[in-house]
Amino acid sequence: QVQLVESGGALAQAGGSLRLTCTASGRTVSINVMDWYRQVPGKEREWVARITSAGRATYLDSVKGRFTISKDNHWNKMFLQMDNLRPEDTGVYYCFAAAGLQDYWGQGTQVTISP
Repeated sequence: QVQLVESGGALAQAGGSLRLTCTASGRTVSINVMDWYRQVPGKEREWVARITSAGRATYLDSVKGRFTISKDNHWNKMFLQMDNLRPEDTGVYYCFAAAGLQDYWGQGTQVTISP
């Protein structure tokens, strides 16, 4: 079992920055990849970024050059540095971990970007 807890969500102005943290506990050694997703009411959850155990990062096109995903060496924490924020970045941001055949989700953290 892996437990995930997101933090760092807040209200920010367009052009500003936020840093989200996903804190993992439990059998973190079994984690293969971790992702960030986001969701707004009435829309499907949207994939935002991924980081692999080797540290390889991939991004949704609309956040490339603005968001940076990173992690510590032992999958205890994963981060999403969000710069030059836009109102369309508003949503609940979720942490996801794939560990073997199991998928795990955090409870989400709200990010609201005002114009």
